[in-house]
Amino acid sequence: MNSFTKRVVNIIQSIPPGQVMSYGQVAAAAGNPRGARQVVRILHSMSEKYALPWHRIINAKGEISFSGKDQRGMLEAEGVEFGLNGKIDLAAYRWFPADVEEG
Repeated sequence: MNSFTKRVVNIIQSIPPGQVMSYGQVAAAAGNPRGARQVVRILHSMSEKYALPWHRIINAKGEISFSGKDQRGMLEAEGVEFGLNGKIDLAAYRWFPADVEEG
């Protein structure tokens, strides 16, 4: 596993219940601000093997992205609330890893 992939896996595994990160945010925290699509591929290919909480990854607009799975239900079970527009309030639920600045 290359170092970027390893960092992505570690970051996703560390997202606490009731918190979310965007694909781009995970990529930037792992060292590649332009690697959001790589994060998607990692989630697709490694979620089961590494028990990744894939449902905690959303798009930059605060929307869920996986279709066919109950991502919303899983997030709501953790206390994440959705607005009337179906979006998550990122100011309330976005998580920042301790070693990454919030800029």
